[in-house]
Amino acid sequence: MSTTKDRARPFGRALTAMVTPMTPDGGIDVDGVQRLATYLVDEGGNDGLIVNGTTGEYPTLSDPEKETVLRAAVEAVGDRATIVAGAGNNDTRHTLEVIATAQKAGAHGLLLVSPYYNKPPQEGLYRHFTAAANSSDLPVMLYDIPGRTGVAIETDTLVRLAEHPRILAVKDAKGDLAGASWVMARSGVAWYSGEDMLNLPLYSIGAVGHVSVVGHVVGVRLRDMLDAYERGDVRRAAELHQSLLPVYTGIFRTQGLILTKAALRLLGLPAGPVRLPLVDATDQQVETLIADLTAGGVEIPA
Repeated sequence: MSTTKDRARPFGRALTAMVTPMTPDGGIDVDGVQRLATYLVDEGGNDGLIVNGTTGEYPTLSDPEKETVLRAAVEAVGDRATIVAGAGNNDTRHTLEVIATAQKAGAHGLLLVSPYYNKPPQEGLYRHFTAAANSSDLPVMLYDIPGRTGVAIETDTLVRLAEHPRILAVKDAKGDLAGASWVMARSGVAWYSGEDMLNLPLYSIGAVGHVSVVGHVVGVRLRDMLDAYERGDVRRAAELHQSLLPVYTGIFRTQGLILTKAALRLLGLPAGPVRLPLVDATDQQVETLIADLTAGGVEIPA
């Protein structure tokens, strides 16, 4: 992976933020990690994976577990997909340690979320991300999700950060189309939708791809929607977007990770339980999920 700016698609087009399959007792299911990664790349329409992101239960994984998961994914699909390692947290020094391990483990890039809970000022965000980008030669995707972190990366800060030679992209889960437009216009940084319901709207203003959660179950259709939009068949892209609405709704009726793992179990794919403080979907939630997925065209095995 080059560290020079590739404004087109530095991390690929269609990425899924992969869950971390667990064993029944809550340990890492290494074989499950590899089988799920293989499925998502070879059959699920993805040319990249986020490993150890929020959907991968990053906050509850130990550093050795993160390394284990990352090495397993790189070994399984690293020769044919971009493996982006979640490495951000609210401690800059710890972030640098995780980055060093991720680089040694073979990651192709880094996903760095805004520091959460401590709500740093914009200058603090700038210095945090700059220190992280300076600490390795891996390309960086920033993750802007103020609903979880408590602080947004403001437009001017994003433009300033995009001047760094290794900060190549933004995963946008802020829901601010105007702000996204301004950052793209002023910086040329590669923009990835990080909110499934807004994938198509973000393509329309310049996003180059998506980092999806529902890509676990409808990755091929998401890729088809992006393909349709890029070849100028906007009507077909809109039809695909609308057909996916029940899936978007179903996966995000509660915490998306919880219902994603429930959906994977329904489909016979590796998932396992979630870790506390999250809890697995209830029987009623699973029943509703089945109805939502079915309405969205997902076939559930009997």
